[in-house]
Amino acid sequence: MNPSPDFSLFPPIEARLTGMFAVDDLHTLYWEESGNPAGIPVVYVHGGPGGGSSPEKRQWFDPDAYRIILFDQRGAYRSKPLAEVRANTTQLLVQDMEALRKMLGIDKWLLAGGSWGTTLSLAYGQTHPEACLGFVLRGIFLGTPGEIDWFLYGMRRFFPKAYADFAEAIPEQERSDLLTAYEKRLFGDDPDERMPAARLWFKYTESCSLLRHDPELVEESSKDDTVVYGVGRLDSFYFRNQMFLEADQLVANISTIAHLPLMIVQGGHDVIAPPESAYQVHKAWPGSVLHIVPEAGHSPSEPGIRKKVIQAIEQFKRERRFDAAALDASGPV
Repeated sequence: MNPSPDFSLFPPIEARLTGMFAVDDLHTLYWEESGNPAGIPVVYVHGGPGGGSSPEKRQWFDPDAYRIILFDQRGAYRSKPLAEVRANTTQLLVQDMEALRKMLGIDKWLLAGGSWGTTLSLAYGQTHPEACLGFVLRGIFLGTPGEIDWFLYGMRRFFPKAYADFAEAIPEQERSDLLTAYEKRLFGDDPDERMPAARLWFKYTESCSLLRHDPELVEESSKDDTVVYGVGRLDSFYFRNQMFLEADQLVANISTIAHLPLMIVQGGHDVIAPPESAYQVHKAWPGSVLHIVPEAGHSPSEPGIRKKVIQAIEQFKRERRFDAAALDASGPV
């Protein structure tokens, strides 16, 4: 199937296979497969943590060419139990992905992910480089203390109203430590506080994701309580634990996967995951391709981001590699 001239999404498709995969005595993961069972295996690694894989993500891939695997990480969306933080670490999520690959009988797969999905994709690749064909990563987040602090306090420089809504919901005496304040409500004994706190956290994230703020889109995306609750609790839990990574772990270990093809699509005005991290990965990874989309923020729904991600996936379909000149030649965004 050929993409549209503007590299918009492929037509909607249904999953051919779906299932629930028990990874331990507590957690069971949702997974699905669509597209061509004999095609190039690709796994979509969702963001959050806790965001889950929406059915729309199937449409990023040519269903005639790709064997498309979507799954929800521990505690996310359709996985059970929802928003559970026990036995939930980056290392366990990496183990889950490898167990899923083996269960599906896949030799190697392409990893495609955004935001936290880039963090987990890199962590997985560095643990299991032999299982990877390459990477298409959008909005690089390395999980460093500086990036976490930026999310909690720095983004107010660009989105002061969103930050005010986020911070001023907390009593003034607690605002010097917003992570602790939100944890107190998200994990406290009062169940009536948990969902409102999760919704505030989620709306803050969504409000800062777009280059052009769209209040209606933020409200619409905040209606799914399952996603909202998972993101609020798992985001804050992973932040508290520094994403279960050493401060510079992912860049320090790039040599383990630097022989593989990498395409980075980065919003030039991404405030949630600023371009500095994408550039850091690109400089440490010889042969990688970094494409900065000038008129875009963090959200994968922005046309410029979506176009370049789909172009990259199409290029890998044809050539099993990425080429910056060919991508740029496909037209401005």
